[in-house]
Amino acid sequence: MSLLNVASSFAVSVTRLGAGMKAAPSDQALAKEALVLFEFEGCPFCRKVREALTELDLDAEIRPCPKNGQRFRPQVTELGGKAQFPFLIDPNTGWEGYESAAIVDYLFRTYGKGKKPGFLIKGNAFATLNSSIASGIRPMNGMRAKSSRAPEQPLELYSFEISPFCRVVREKLCELETPYILHNVGKGSPSREAFIKRSGKMMVPYLIDPNTGVEMFESADIVKYLEDTYSL
Repeated sequence: MSLLNVASSFAVSVTRLGAGMKAAPSDQALAKEALVLFEFEGCPFCRKVREALTELDLDAEIRPCPKNGQRFRPQVTELGGKAQFPFLIDPNTGWEGYESAAIVDYLFRTYGKGKKPGFLIKGNAFATLNSSIASGIRPMNGMRAKSSRAPEQPLELYSFEISPFCRVVREKLCELETPYILHNVGKGSPSREAFIKRSGKMMVPYLIDPNTGVEMFESADIVKYLEDTYSL
């Protein structure tokens, strides 16, 4: 992985000023099933929803919908009536909807235990502009689909939104249209203890591929593994 690639990912994290870094207590008892999020990594509106998921310590099944993607984009049109992103489905309540501001508001009302979304992930003009600038730093990453083979089962990724190393892995998963369960382990997350027991140390990203039995750390190694295994 090139130095420029890592540096630009760090720049995105700096631009977002801490959004998607820390987890607060949430009503996880309500989230018995993982939420389902149709999104793509380069989208500034999708970013705000992923930040909310980190801050609420919620898991989600990510169905990547990069531009030109054919694997999950058609599902969004079938389910919601239009190809617009992000699109969230909550199987715990039956709620589903578009628009990042509406989704963030829903997530905090439902799972936030009174916590309010941070300024940078609210539905305001500055938050959107800031997120758009962050996307502009890496304009081609996590944006367009590349030829790939579909896994039989979704992969699993332990991550938190603002981590620059996790970002490059999520971008590759998005480009390959590879579905995965996103386990958020932001700073202060109650989920970290269970993750450490699972992996042996607090380090992310951490990928689990149930299709091959592979479990691994290190963003550069994970990106190479994904390309070798699923890229055509």
